[in-house]
Amino acid sequence: MLYLRLFWEFFKTGLFSIGGGMATVPFLQEMSVRTGWFNSAELADMIAVAESTPGPLGVNMGTYVGYTTGYGAHGVFGGILGGFVATIGLIFPSIVIILIIATILAKFRQNRYVNAAFYGLRPASLGLIVAAGLSIILICFFRVDDIYHVFSDLYFDWRMVVLAAVLLVGTRWIPKVKKLHPIWFIAFSAVIGIVFRLGGA
Repeated sequence: MLYLRLFWEFFKTGLFSIGGGMATVPFLQEMSVRTGWFNSAELADMIAVAESTPGPLGVNMGTYVGYTTGYGAHGVFGGILGGFVATIGLIFPSIVIILIIATILAKFRQNRYVNAAFYGLRPASLGLIVAAGLSIILICFFRVDDIYHVFSDLYFDWRMVVLAAVLLVGTRWIPKVKKLHPIWFIAFSAVIGIVFRLGGA
């Protein structure tokens, strides 16, 4: 039943998260509340790792959640199976929808109803991405463990704000820093995060 639920939860996420990997974040937040598979802090860690590794953000996060959930229930084999099931559940709707669209789009692309549907999806996608960004800000800068109880658990983490400011200034206004490959900024942020965590932060 665990694997069926993993498939179903990520199937719903893949079906409705229009707009790319960041659009999956609100669905994952809601999933964390309902299932208890992970909390908001773990979600922030998943986002950091998924953005720092090759592959689509949503798929990486789905694989990670599936693995950790399956591993907690049935060990390594359960983790591998959970990661596989969650990943398939997440990408399955996209594969089906793309195949259907590829079949009919050439014929109906100029249809005004099809155009109107695509036009209407744009603000919905934008809203999901903005909501995900705001949630990440709350989790990282204010250490909110549960975004649904933000005002009772608010704690301002000035170190994350300083780190974000340093990266913003470096990548925007310092020419030599701007020329660096993004992997250096990812590595720098990871090292700072490890130092903060080992220091009891």
